[in-house]
Amino acid sequence: MNQVTRKAYAKINLGLDVLRRRPDGYHEVKMVMQTVGIFDTLTFRKGQGKEGLPDISLSVDSKELPCDKGNLIYRAAELIMETYGVKEGVDITLKKNIPIAAGMAGGSSDAAAVFHGLNKLFGLSMSLQDMQKLGVKIGADVPYCIMGGTALSEGIGEILTPVAAPPSASLLIAKPDINVSTKFVYENLHADTLKEHPDIDGMVKALQEGSLEGITGRMGNVLETVTIKKYPVIRQIKDIMIANGAENALMSGSGPTVFGIYTGKERAGEAYKAMEKLGLARQIYVTEFV
Repeated sequence: MNQVTRKAYAKINLGLDVLRRRPDGYHEVKMVMQTVGIFDTLTFRKGQGKEGLPDISLSVDSKELPCDKGNLIYRAAELIMETYGVKEGVDITLKKNIPIAAGMAGGSSDAAAVFHGLNKLFGLSMSLQDMQKLGVKIGADVPYCIMGGTALSEGIGEILTPVAAPPSASLLIAKPDINVSTKFVYENLHADTLKEHPDIDGMVKALQEGSLEGITGRMGNVLETVTIKKYPVIRQIKDIMIANGAENALMSGSGPTVFGIYTGKERAGEAYKAMEKLGLARQIYVTEFV
């Protein structure tokens, strides 16, 4: 096999809670993660090694992203090839579609695709657990992205429990023309002073029961307390989605992307037109749960 192509799906957080800041600086979280139908496409081709060492070549169709160790794709490939003693080279091409710096784990999802892609390309026989154990060295969201689907995420994001998928629904996803630093958001979050926390346990129960109303009624993200204060447009987008028929709307991750859940594609399509007309978001999608 000389070529492998993988889709890297974006994620949203149906619920995101931060319990505390740990002594090591990481934050302990409790959240429900969900993949959605927006994806990047990565193609892997076998290349030539250099002087007995693996050679990694990365090509990206976005000027916003680096093609060296500053990209999680490159770092994931390097880690895998060093760990498993791969001597052949690899040429990786990324077709970017997931919004960048958007709170949708685009970089982590791309890195996860590298694990699946190189595992198949080089016949490494990594299990899902092997990939996740190695993937956490690249980023806290990578183990989830390797697994995908619907999951309860705890610890710093690496403790994962699969849960029942939500019932089918349409999603409107909108990213305003701003980029948000995850580091900034967490540095300015004071978890010990939060007055309200989303009902993550109740969310998991609603998922198990297949209750869309139970899910939308429990949507919450404590990081909004930081990001919306700095970028009020996020609140505006949420309000517009709800005013145009969303069961509820929420910021994903550290933002600035907002998603609204709709009971029908037609209703989501109408909300898309309203959002597009107002010009508050640069990237807008109608999609669904994956």
